[in-house]
Amino acid sequence: MRNVTPEFILLALVVITALAFDFTNGFHDTANAMATSIATRALSPKAAVTLSAILNLVGAFLSVEVAITVTNAVIRIQNPDGTPRADLMADSGHGLLLILMAGLAGAIIWNILTWLWGLPSSSSHALFGGLIGATIASLGWGGVKWVGEGYQLDGVVGKVILPALFSPAVAIIVAMIGTRLVFRITEGVARRYQETGFRWGQIGTASLLSLSHGTNDAQKTMGVVTLALIASGYWTDTTEIPVWVKIACALAIASGTYIGGWRIIRTMGKGLVEISSPQGMAAESSSAAVILTSSQLGFALSTTHVCTGSILGSGLGRKGATVRWRVAGRMGLAWLTTLPLAALVGAAMWWTGHLIGGPGGAFVVFAIMCVAALYMWWHSRRNPIGHHNVNDEWSDDDDANADPKVTVSGGVH
Repeated sequence: MRNVTPEFILLALVVITALAFDFTNGFHDTANAMATSIATRALSPKAAVTLSAILNLVGAFLSVEVAITVTNAVIRIQNPDGTPRADLMADSGHGLLLILMAGLAGAIIWNILTWLWGLPSSSSHALFGGLIGATIASLGWGGVKWVGEGYQLDGVVGKVILPALFSPAVAIIVAMIGTRLVFRITEGVARRYQETGFRWGQIGTASLLSLSHGTNDAQKTMGVVTLALIASGYWTDTTEIPVWVKIACALAIASGTYIGGWRIIRTMGKGLVEISSPQGMAAESSSAAVILTSSQLGFALSTTHVCTGSILGSGLGRKGATVRWRVAGRMGLAWLTTLPLAALVGAAMWWTGHLIGGPGGAFVVFAIMCVAALYMWWHSRRNPIGHHNVNDEWSDDDDANADPKVTVSGGVH
C-alpha cells in the first residue's frame, strides 16, 4: 500500500469532489425523470424520488460507453504516438489532477446556482464546460480533444456538441408526434379513464427514464474518476472502469436523486407546460428512447435537454395546450450559456490553484467551492420548495418575468 503523500491527498480530494458533483447531478436531474409524474399526480413526490433513486442506481451498472467517452474524448492525455503527456503525468499526475479538480469545482458551482434559480440546465454541459475551461487555461486550446483523428466525429464536437444540438430537436419532434397519436387513439375514451390508465403508464415510463438517466449521467463521473486514477498511476486501462468506481458513482447519483431537486421539478412539471397524464407518458417515453439510444452509441448528451424538449413537444402536440414561452426562453438561455460560463469558472479555479501551487492550491479551490455552495444553499432557504409545495399552481410570483400563457391550437403558433 502506498504512503499517504501530498499527491495521494490530491487524488483523494479530486475523487471526493467528483462524487460531490455526481450528488449534485442527481438532485439537479431528478426532475428529468419524475417532474411530469409528480405534476400529474401519477406518483406522490416522495415515492417518485425514491423510485427514481433506486433505478438510477441500477442504471449506472448497465453500460460503460459514456464513461469511456469522458475518459478519452475531452482532454488530450496522450501524445500523437500514444505515449502519455509528460506535462500532465509528471509528479503523480499533478497537472491532470488540478485540471480535473478545477473543472469539477466549476461544474458544481454552476449546478447549484441553476438549481437555486430553478432552471433545468445541463449537468453534463456544466461538467464538460468546467473541464474544457480548466484544460484551456492549463494547456491551451490544443489541450482539448475537439475532434478525433482524421476529423472523425469524436472528441468534444462529435460526442458532446453535436448531440447537444440535435437531441432536443429529436425529442421535441418525437414527443409531439407521440402526444398527437395518443390523443387520437384515445379520442373516444372518457377523460377519467384516460387519466387513470395513463397515470399507471407513467409509472412505467418514468421508471424507464430513471433507468436511462443512470445509464448516461452516472457514467460521466465514472470517467472523471478513472482519469484521476490514470493520472496518479493507480489505473492504466482507458477502455474499462474499476468496479469500486462504478459502485461509488452509482451510490452518489442515487443519493442525490433521493434528496430531490424540488425547485427544478417545480419548473419542469408546472412552469413550462400545463401537462396531463397522456402528455406525461408520451414525453417520458420519448426521452427514454432518445437517451438509451445515445448511451449505447457513447454520446454524452444532456438528459436535461432531452427531457425538457420532450415536455415542450408534448405541449405542442396537444390541441389547446398551454405553453409558457418566457420560461422556455429562460431555459434556452441557460442551455446556451452553461458550457461557456462553466468553462470560465473552471478556468478561474485552475488559475487560483495554479498560482497558489502544490496540493494547497487544490485545497483552496475545494474551499472556495464549499463556501459558494453553502452560501447558495443558505440563500435558497428564503424561499423553500419541497415535496409539500412542489405541486402548487404556477403563478407569476414563481417567475416575475413570465409571459402570459400562450394557447397552442393545432400545433405550433
